[in-house]
Amino acid sequence: MSRYLRSTALVVQVACGIQLFNENIAEFTWCFGPSMLPTLNMTGDIVAYEHLTQRFSKLDTGDLVVAVSPLDPSKLVCKRIIGVPGDKVCINPVSLHRQYITVPPGHYWLMGDNLNNSTDSRVYGPVSGGLILGRVFARLWPSPKWLGNGMEEIMEFV
Repeated sequence: MSRYLRSTALVVQVACGIQLFNENIAEFTWCFGPSMLPTLNMTGDIVAYEHLTQRFSKLDTGDLVVAVSPLDPSKLVCKRIIGVPGDKVCINPVSLHRQYITVPPGHYWLMGDNLNNSTDSRVYGPVSGGLILGRVFARLWPSPKWLGNGMEEIMEFV
């Protein structure tokens, strides 16, 4: 009987360890749809995101993040941070009539990489930092790849 008790205790300990890791360090989710083309595939990518940057540092312009959808809290979205608190950002860069907004404290301006097919801050406005779950650092499937800050990649070409 003690053998089963020890096995059960081990299973509970492992499950608790996994839960602590997912809540505090990193976890993964499935991102799909056309909004992040060409960074992520339309048919879906499994990405890993971490929670440490928000706790010990700060999120930055160009970071790809996973957030709770402001339009449907039961869904997660993958978007890129275009503006951090205090930044002045163009509300819709593809519009002929440019308007600007200053991102309020505690909020972020999120946009998809595929501006022609993305529901993002242009629709729902600045997103509260409390809705951001973490910063994406890797694509796990279908083709594993480390994902850095999108702005750093652009600056390499300038």
